[in-house]
Amino acid sequence: MSLNLSLVPAGTKVEANTAGQPFDISTCQSRTFLCRLTITDQVEQESLDVSIWGSAEGQNFGKTPLLRIPQQFYCGTTKMVLDISLRPEVRFLQAKLDVNRWGRVSPTPMFVVELALEEVPPMAENTTTRAAGQTRS
Repeated sequence: MSLNLSLVPAGTKVEANTAGQPFDISTCQSRTFLCRLTITDQVEQESLDVSIWGSAEGQNFGKTPLLRIPQQFYCGTTKMVLDISLRPEVRFLQAKLDVNRWGRVSPTPMFVVELALEEVPPMAENTTTRAAGQTRS
């Protein structure tokens, strides 16, 4: 069974820099996730920086994120893959969101977002590669 996480629940209103709750991923099999950041509302002249951080114990998330999603300015969906299969020490994931506003109308930035992660299932062990010229007997 694949693991689905909502690092930032749908409809979350972000008006200041914040961090989400840590999620335990120790039960996932593939340790590879499709990350989907969806912005459903925002005001003009602002930006959103989203990153995903990893930790061994759920407390110290270090100084470098595992993944940085490109800076966002508008509504829409951005998808990226997070592969931590070579990082067995990571047992917890956490999202951090940083907002910036440079407009004159409203001094407070505002985004309505969701950050969902879906575990990519591991490949079956008996999978064969069908390259050009190769067939299964």
